Amino acid sequence: MQLSEKLVLALPKGRILKEVLPLVKAAGIVPELAFDDPASRQLEFKTNIDHLTIIRVRAFDAATFVAFGAAHLAVVGNDVLQEFDYNDLYSPLDLGIGHCRLSLAMPTDDLQQDPREWSHIRVATKYPNLTKRYYADRGIQAECIKLNGAMELAPQLGLCRRIVDLVSTGGTLKANNLKEVEVLTEITSRLVINRPAFKTRPSEMTYWVDQFRSALETVKDKETL
Repeated sequence: MQLSEKLVLALPKGRILKEVLPLVKAAGIVPELAFDDPASRQLEFKTNIDHLTIIRVRAFDAATFVAFGAAHLAVVGNDVLQEFDYNDLYSPLDLGIGHCRLSLAMPTDDLQQDPREWSHIRVATKYPNLTKRYYADRGIQAECIKLNGAMELAPQLGLCRRIVDLVSTGGTLKANNLKEVEVLTEITSRLVINRPAFKTRPSEMTYWVDQFRSALETVKDKETL
């Protein structure tokens, strides 16, 4: 498809990038060689499609770039979407990758506590907004201490006894004598679009939604062979 002006796709760094690249390529987008070079310091990468570039950013930042119109499309976990709740993000497609969950965990010594009896809790988390909303809906006041990593240290060092963090296998929790108590939300990664761009460039945005939807089917077919 011939694009009329620059289009920017934001992809998240880290573990999701490896999962999303087969979908990106199946959608017909092939980044330049520097994209796969760990020594490259480029921030924006050309693709095989004129006027479409890729930026590789932190997962939280991918949503922000799209919400404020600096990028037009992105792949973003619904944990990030729920945390920021940006009005200008449209999420038309669940890509079915990046499976994990956002959970409350606490030291195994504290497991005798009944969560149904809580009225106030203090937690360390990267997701204060999501956590506060979740517990407010249950009539519990959540006091959140914002941390960006090493959440499991909070109980060990006396910062607080509970954490809310992403859980995949649960191995990190177990290694730090923590137990998953409840799941706040299940996580997958979504294709998101800037709403104003969808209104002003509907044919292009719809085209890429359809391309990624077809890519999902292509990748699924390959996995079943």
